Formats: sequence, structure tokens, C-alpha cells
Amino acid sequence: MDNILRAVESEFLKERDVEFTPGDIIRVHERISEGAKERIQVFEGIVLKRSGGSTREMMTVRKLSSGIGVEKTYPVHSPKIEKIEVVKSIGTRQARPYYLRRLRRI
Repeated sequence: MDNILRAVESEFLKERDVEFTPGDIIRVHERISEGAKERIQVFEGIVLKRSGGSTREMMTVRKLSSGIGVEKTYPVHSPKIEKIEVVKSIGTRQARPYYLRRLRRI
């Protein structure tokens, strides 16, 4: 059964050439559809966590917008994500650096 799931999910995996870990600052280019038009919206922030595996892998990105923290959770292999860029790679000692939420500048 497990082999069947892997075979089906392999069709939907996106080949991401970037490697990022929690603590890195990334820029996510997301395709937004407004009626009949489509545009690309960029969301730049710090990665708080990555969870799941295969096609169910998710990432949570946090940024400060006008002094208010905004968090978005994206599926890594979503067709709506155009590309992911690593702006700055920062090493953290924790797998899920939730302490970054308390910092006022991130």
C-alpha cells in the first residue's frame, strides 16, 4: 500500500532546487488569481517550521507588516507557488524557533 501511495504522490512533487531550513529568511512568490487575471505576490519572511513529508509538506513563514506579525502557512509543493528564494541563511539551534515570535523586529 505504501508503494502505491508513493507512486501516485511522485507525480505531484515539485522539483525545488532550493534548500531552506527553519530560521532562514525566504521569499515566496505566490500566484494570486483575481477574477480572470493572475499576478505574482511576494511574501518575504523567516521560516518558523517545516512539517510533513512528500506532497503534504508544509512551511510556516512569518514577517512583520506595519509592526504587526503576519504568519502564512504554505504547502511546499503547491502549484500556486511559483518559486522560493533563500534571501539569507541563518543557522538556528532549534528545529522550530518559535522564540522568534517574541522578537519585535522579525
